Amino acid sequence: MNYKQQVAQALVAIVDGNLTEEEIIAKIEIPKSSEMGDYAFPAFALAKAFRKAPQMIAKDLVEQIDQSQFESVAAVGPYVNFFLNKSAFSQDIIEQVLSNGSKYGASDVGHEGNVPIDMSSPNIAKPISMGHLRSTVIGNSIANILAKINYNPIKINHLGDWGTQFGKLITAYKLWGSEAEVKADPINKLLEYYVRFHKEAEENPELDVEARAWFKKLEDGDEEAIELWTWFRAESLSAFNKIYDMLGVQFDSFKGEAFYNDKMDEVVTMLKDKNLLKESQGAEIVDLEKYDLNPALIQKTDGATLYITRDLAAAIYRKRTYKFVQSLYVVGNEQANHFKQLKAVLKEMGNDWSDDMHHIPFGLITQGGKKLSTRSGRVILLEEVLNDATDLAKKQIQDKNPDLPNAEQVAKDVGVGAVIFHDLKNERMNNFDFVLEEVVRFEGETGPYVQYSNARAQSIIRKAGDVTISESNNELSDPAAWDTIKLLGDFPKIIKRAAKEYEPSVVAKYAIHLSRAFNKYYANSKILVDDDQKLARLALVQSVSVVLTESLSLLGVNAPKEM
Repeated sequence: MNYKQQVAQALVAIVDGNLTEEEIIAKIEIPKSSEMGDYAFPAFALAKAFRKAPQMIAKDLVEQIDQSQFESVAAVGPYVNFFLNKSAFSQDIIEQVLSNGSKYGASDVGHEGNVPIDMSSPNIAKPISMGHLRSTVIGNSIANILAKINYNPIKINHLGDWGTQFGKLITAYKLWGSEAEVKADPINKLLEYYVRFHKEAEENPELDVEARAWFKKLEDGDEEAIELWTWFRAESLSAFNKIYDMLGVQFDSFKGEAFYNDKMDEVVTMLKDKNLLKESQGAEIVDLEKYDLNPALIQKTDGATLYITRDLAAAIYRKRTYKFVQSLYVVGNEQANHFKQLKAVLKEMGNDWSDDMHHIPFGLITQGGKKLSTRSGRVILLEEVLNDATDLAKKQIQDKNPDLPNAEQVAKDVGVGAVIFHDLKNERMNNFDFVLEEVVRFEGETGPYVQYSNARAQSIIRKAGDVTISESNNELSDPAAWDTIKLLGDFPKIIKRAAKEYEPSVVAKYAIHLSRAFNKYYANSKILVDDDQKLARLALVQSVSVVLTESLSLLGVNAPKEM
């Protein structure tokens, strides 16, 4: 039984059938401060039935409640405030954490159901910039969180490896590129050509015509075009994987846009067979007026397909291949309308499983309040940011702990972890400005602060020496430990909420709160003093380390044991 249930059962026994246990649970609140209790029931809910002022009802309820299972129950104005039995609660929670270890908080909500997650998806021949960070780390964290509750996430990197930009790139390479230059520095050189193409095309529109011609050659299987495309793709993937390794992100599939080239004809045929295609100014569309959406443009006047055609093919392929229970698209908020259209067209085709497809939108990372743009050349390269973050972490570690063993690896864990954590602590729909010096700080609401809190817990365990920390006999009545213990008890709920909302920031903010509570406890309690509660205190410290390590792991961040 959970503790909220315990409170509800104590109340349901004395409210004369006016509220059910479920209704009481729905009304129970958590006071802002532990000094006000651990749970509070608002007596307003019974005012009409009892025909009394809520303050009087609260007093009457307190007099009737069986308080034996609580530390105390008190009427505070119109509220009945319940104080849990600290010793029993601490024993229960610490035993759960230590006996389950990294599996604490796991559950079987997902029943091993497959969940493809379309994430990251950079464009070939362009560097991975800070603009790609959000989709990558949000998608990775959602995958970790879903796995924790027993879904089977399938991480798909839907590469931008097709489209008119390849005509532009091939044109630029043929005009200004050299094989030696590209081999020496592939991604940066290809980006340089791409940016130059757009600048020159403003003065010379003929370049766009030439680019379209090269893309047509590519679509028609021209040998030179295919050879260049294959080379650009291979070089790009090699560069991408270096950055994914730095981030600790792995994928189950790199099937990108090109993979669906031969699968779109079937989609167009299916739409025709169902009489869903209509002609509009020479193009083929699906009317979505009943969904209050603009028409979905399936084929242009020249017969060329569009993104939505490809995404229809991808959605159908994924349903057939994975038999998914959910299918997620971690893509920026600016694409919201596209995914509404995608789901609506699938629905019109009779695919009710489109209800299980979810767009997971997110806001922008900005620089000086301005959006980052590849085309204009204002690019912050992700690899450079991760390297700079690692260097900044290294300097701080040298100042704080110059003799730290394995300092290089710790600096990477802290620097890269700081960048990931900073992204994920922001609610995904929020835009935020990125300032490296604020991100890699050991104080404040940062990844390094959480990592340092965990390292501090590990340090305490090491200082304790050769002691046996047990799962049992950990009844802690110390009021200074109470907020920390209660937060440990919240972890399973936090995971379920983060999964339900597809919101990693729920876990990141929780990790900050737990770190803060633990550091306050550490500052006010002598953990290693020899008395009858020393082992219980150490068990609490160990439990904090277990949960902080697992919280960071769910976010895709490493947890060094020393910093």
